[in-house]
Amino acid sequence: MSDNEEGQGPKSTFSTYVAEGDQLFQKGEYVKAIESFSTALSVQPDDKNCLVARSRCYLKLGDAESALKDAETSLKDNKDFFKGLYQKAEALYTMGDFEFALVYYHRGNKLRPELQEFRLGIQKAQEAIVNSVGSPSSVKLENKGDLSFFHKSNGVRSKHKRESKKHGQKMGKNEKTAKELLGELYSDREYLEKLLQDEDLIKGKIRTGERVQDLIVGCISYLDTRTAFWQQQKPIYARQRDRKLMQQQWNRHLHKPPSDPTRYVLDSLEEIDTALSSGNTDSGLKKARELMKVVKEWSGEVLPNKREVLGNLHSCIGNALMDLGNMDKALHHHEKDLELAKKGNLMDSKSRALDNIGRVYARIGKFQQAIEVWEEKLPLVCGGLEKAWLFHEIGRCYLELKRYSEARDYGSRSLIAADDISDEKWQLNASVLMAQAELKLGNYKACVLHFEGALDRAKLLQDDSASEAIQKALREARHRVNQ
Repeated sequence: MSDNEEGQGPKSTFSTYVAEGDQLFQKGEYVKAIESFSTALSVQPDDKNCLVARSRCYLKLGDAESALKDAETSLKDNKDFFKGLYQKAEALYTMGDFEFALVYYHRGNKLRPELQEFRLGIQKAQEAIVNSVGSPSSVKLENKGDLSFFHKSNGVRSKHKRESKKHGQKMGKNEKTAKELLGELYSDREYLEKLLQDEDLIKGKIRTGERVQDLIVGCISYLDTRTAFWQQQKPIYARQRDRKLMQQQWNRHLHKPPSDPTRYVLDSLEEIDTALSSGNTDSGLKKARELMKVVKEWSGEVLPNKREVLGNLHSCIGNALMDLGNMDKALHHHEKDLELAKKGNLMDSKSRALDNIGRVYARIGKFQQAIEVWEEKLPLVCGGLEKAWLFHEIGRCYLELKRYSEARDYGSRSLIAADDISDEKWQLNASVLMAQAELKLGNYKACVLHFEGALDRAKLLQDDSASEAIQKALREARHRVNQ
């Protein structure tokens, strides 16, 4: 490669680099994915979706600080960007700042109550806080990490022996917990403890001048810190080995609830959500049906929020069936979700169910039914993004029914909601809807104005296909004006 070639910078488009990064992320090649997202950001430095994507990669690699930095940058221009809020909460949680993480999970849930990720985040952060505050052992572990006495040159030997004895007593009380949480690393910790007994070894230095004793102490301190963190984190995200053991026990006692049904359900729901969001619809559907069969056999005492869990599962199954094109069964499950929500007076669940029922009706061409369901949902909407989407979808249904004045009105309401949150994508969609309605009403000048506004936004979003389609419609509208 020549020097000139090296200085040319990115040779492809922003969207190409983002797509490449997404593929690498799915393959688990997080370092390479970061390179692709970083190259994309050199083309569009402030793209918030790309920043969130890179933040996810950093988090997978354990670099929570870089993940937090990208998440915060994605929120710079729009504090209500829900993906950025979720990513910031995840980064804070990984760093052990559970209280701050809880704040951002709540903010996201307030904006997008239909998203399960925020509800799960609230649950795991709350449990981590309770477990941390309520467990004296976690405080002891933090104090054990402060081994500054090793840095004093006078009396090293005697102080070391006293601290080792005291440390051994503490480990005796928490040995079982430490072994469980550290797993394979526990034997490494024991080995490091033995090394500290070698007086000659700990006096030595490595090539960089750092003392061997300091290195060993630093490693032990790190392991103790991770023990504390894993103990706090464990209530909702059990380690893989524990999950396998639980599943084995569950297979042996099919009708007997696990020791912690809530955790079992949360872990299972997360697996289902991951499968559905990654495109593994059949797998997600199978898991949801299996979990529903299990939960139905439990009493309300075993699972106090049984009704809410069943509604959530009906929603997951309905969405999976909708993706597979089985609209009749999808509608049945979403109606079951609505029924359970009304019985339990669960407003968020009711909003979700009405949302999904309307989507099914719209997909099968029953636009009037979709409008009626979505208009019932309107009082439950909270957050500008959901308003922009819902107003737009109702307007589209009116357009399909050739009720153009209503379509225009809802398009206007969608645009106002999108303007309030500065969401360019929904500003574009609402402008196109209004332009189409004005065209059908014969208001060609107004139609041209809305199409021109939509074209400007499509160019800002670098949406070439949308720009091309709008330009074509704009030429037709201008021709009508000049007739």
